[in-house]
Amino acid sequence: MASKALMKPTLNFKHGTLKNNEAQVQLHSFGQVCFPGKNGFSSSRKSAVVSVVTTKTASPATVVAVPVKTGSTVLLSQKWREIQGLNNWESLVEPLHPLLRNEIIRYGEFVAACYKAFDLDSNSKRYLNCKYGKKNMLKEVGMDDSGYEVTKYIYATPDVNIPIQNDAAPGRWIGYVAVSSDEVTKQLGRRDMLVTFRGTVTNHEWVANFMSSLTPARLDPLHDRPDVKVESGFLSLYTSEEAETKFGLESCRQQLLSEVSRLINKYKGEELSITLAGHSMGSALALLLAYDISELGLNKADDHRKIPVTVFSFGGPRVGNLSFKQRCEQLGVKVLRIVNVNDPITKLPGVLFNENFRGFIGGSRYEFPWFACSCYVHVGVELVLDFFNVQNPSCVHDLETYINLLKWPQRLGIQKEGFDWMNKARDLLTSAQSLNINLMLWKDVAINMVNMVQSQRT
Repeated sequence: MASKALMKPTLNFKHGTLKNNEAQVQLHSFGQVCFPGKNGFSSSRKSAVVSVVTTKTASPATVVAVPVKTGSTVLLSQKWREIQGLNNWESLVEPLHPLLRNEIIRYGEFVAACYKAFDLDSNSKRYLNCKYGKKNMLKEVGMDDSGYEVTKYIYATPDVNIPIQNDAAPGRWIGYVAVSSDEVTKQLGRRDMLVTFRGTVTNHEWVANFMSSLTPARLDPLHDRPDVKVESGFLSLYTSEEAETKFGLESCRQQLLSEVSRLINKYKGEELSITLAGHSMGSALALLLAYDISELGLNKADDHRKIPVTVFSFGGPRVGNLSFKQRCEQLGVKVLRIVNVNDPITKLPGVLFNENFRGFIGGSRYEFPWFACSCYVHVGVELVLDFFNVQNPSCVHDLETYINLLKWPQRLGIQKEGFDWMNKARDLLTSAQSLNINLMLWKDVAINMVNMVQSQRT
């Protein structure tokens, strides 16, 4: 069984602004958990030496080789299995290998494309859906040279039966499926099937995120596995259908499993990989899909070899309990979690009862009988970043900050407008109260949000 390796190369950088003639930084506000902010970063609550190789970052899918100290060149096509987590990223995280670093950035930009393409204009006909058609989406967001073709858009709807003003239809565009072109497939060493998920945006998603109760996953019809539990809100987003609507939207799960199966069959006989990438809530959906694919055995090729299933999680929350983690490891699901130590989302759910709970009992290694089923536990290997801005906490969960910090770890200036969690909690309660509905669920949601922010301030 694969073990979790906790690697912590923190990023140490000086104050200052990145000049335009040094590099072009695209500034976007993606999935922020934040407050209005100002310029500059301050040193974090912890400091350490950086173990990051600062090679030049090219556009997605173009970094296929890096020089090594011996003078030779390491090709991605030769090392892709290790980069995808074959050996749980042993010796690749600390120090951070340049090939792995470039792949993390590349997949992060595919996730960022979800935010860039997501239509937040309430006057638009495509409101809360993708602005562009599948053929042009990557081009429209500046990734026309990515070497991937979008094959399907994915929609999700949580099973939250609470009306919300100006947000009546919960089904929303959540991400996309893409596959590498023939040319890029040669460079990568395999045909890469990619699924990306954005983070939380709509009110229904906020409610689903903070349900914070464990429930059996039960995704395998042949084996119940009641001890394997996941967070109920994430499971709702993943499995709920919108059958009562005019269009009868299938669940996110049905859409994804159907498309992944189709692509596996289409490229039968080729070397394949399944890569799932997401930010925040999207990381949870990516992990659920990875577990689902592996549990159902969809990643088994005709020659009985397993197609590697890898998750790149950016600022992701905990998804399930210890039994869920152990089952993912048994199935060979590989998860690389890119985490900012100051990001509150990565500490949820299970702020108290989590994988560190045993440390509270006098340092004893004693495990309570209920621990495996009742405590939230992270899955996979951590790549820990360390950044915080006292004047602008917005950066701690922002996807673009994650990406830019990996691109330019020693020099970065950034300015962002934030997302106010206090006001969001208040607005959710006000919305529920004005509609004269049961406030119990909303109260729990708001309390979870406020307590999380308060814990970060103290």
